[in-house]
Amino acid sequence: MQLNRRNFSGGLTALAFSGFAQHSSLARSGEAMSHKGYGALQPDPNGLLDLPEGFSYRVISEFRGAMSDGNRVPDRADGMGCFAMPDGKIALVRNHELKVSNFDDGPFGNIPSTLETYDHSTDGKPLVGGTTTLLLDGQTLAVEREHLSLVGTIRNCAGGITPWGSWLTCEEDVTRAGDGVKRDHGWVFEVPAAHEGLVDPVPLKAMGRFNHEAAAVDPATGIVYLTEDRNDSLLYRFIPNVAGKLTEGGKLQALVFADETLDNDSRNWNNPSLKPGAWQFVRWIDMTDVESPVDDLRIRGANDGAVKFARGEGIIFGDGEFYFCCTSGGATKEGQIMRYRPSRFEGQKEEAGAPGLLQLFMESTDRRQYSYGDNIEIAPNGHLIVCEDQYSDTVDNHLRGVTPRGEAYALGRIRVQTEPAGACFSPDGKTMFLNLYSPTKTLAISGPWGKAI
Repeated sequence: MQLNRRNFSGGLTALAFSGFAQHSSLARSGEAMSHKGYGALQPDPNGLLDLPEGFSYRVISEFRGAMSDGNRVPDRADGMGCFAMPDGKIALVRNHELKVSNFDDGPFGNIPSTLETYDHSTDGKPLVGGTTTLLLDGQTLAVEREHLSLVGTIRNCAGGITPWGSWLTCEEDVTRAGDGVKRDHGWVFEVPAAHEGLVDPVPLKAMGRFNHEAAAVDPATGIVYLTEDRNDSLLYRFIPNVAGKLTEGGKLQALVFADETLDNDSRNWNNPSLKPGAWQFVRWIDMTDVESPVDDLRIRGANDGAVKFARGEGIIFGDGEFYFCCTSGGATKEGQIMRYRPSRFEGQKEEAGAPGLLQLFMESTDRRQYSYGDNIEIAPNGHLIVCEDQYSDTVDNHLRGVTPRGEAYALGRIRVQTEPAGACFSPDGKTMFLNLYSPTKTLAISGPWGKAI
């Protein structure tokens, strides 16, 4: 397996995130979430991104910029992964959340393309959702190559990197063939970071057809965990037949509370059933008919007892556990962060005797402290970094840091009316890359990321 940030980030987070479960209940009150973080945000003279003192950014790619393959940088940059490459290079694989109607915002502009794409609209235009790949000099961060790496999909929202050096890009769309397009959508696709040019677009259908959001691979087992962006979403895991070879199929399952007396609703909207900091044993149930032609996978799972989550979004592995955002969870619907600790027998028959554990790690009660968390990452100092994605007419989106005690603080403020997305770190932990959704801008942010605060 190729070493990359997702499978060595555990070493950075072990001290910070281990052993703090008993404290995370502090996150129930806005007063508890008053951590000062890196200090006050400094106004950006360019009106783009406010950061604390000692931090700075540079724009390395933006919408309509010329790419190496003759295409242009598409709009709506969302999830993104960072990879260590040979000779000290860095690769970024970046999603573009483009719909069927967004042709003019895609890589071709308004010019018809003859490229072979995964799908076309029924009027013959290639679909423009997909990914772009950037190759950077590891020292200067200069872009050496930028190209289209997947095209013809719809609303590539988030995803996740694999320990073997690829990006899993997820379609947050379940359009059916005949509904303005020629093929079904709602799949996960794999994009090797080292691939030059367009990859062969192979939908990983055994991973299910649903409103995919993000993915995280456990480097210890090769199991893939998947979130779903729906108000009544489930948390899934995919146990591959062969670890690291997702095209060879596997088994899709959904998470269930082991205690059958518990309400299977984690959203805490009406009668809160989960208390921040408390752990619950879980089990997993097999999903059937996973290609779900009528988009009812989550409904069938919930009927069988699977836990419902409030818009599962970003997911990230730390030290033997992972965290994922539930965008609109909690009594105030401002958002939750869940934490899952796999069984030492995860995915094996012995798992029943030593089950995995789920925790409501944080639940926001105050929009000013944390609101609508989406993409999520782990910083070199072990804190979580969450990208906000508010849905009001006038948004005030922030980058939020979250401490091991579940305390949120402002790490950055987006000064334009868009969302931050795709936060990921360079292999050396010195630079965080970040997308501004629309118009697309990809930033490289430097600062004292390893500072203990």
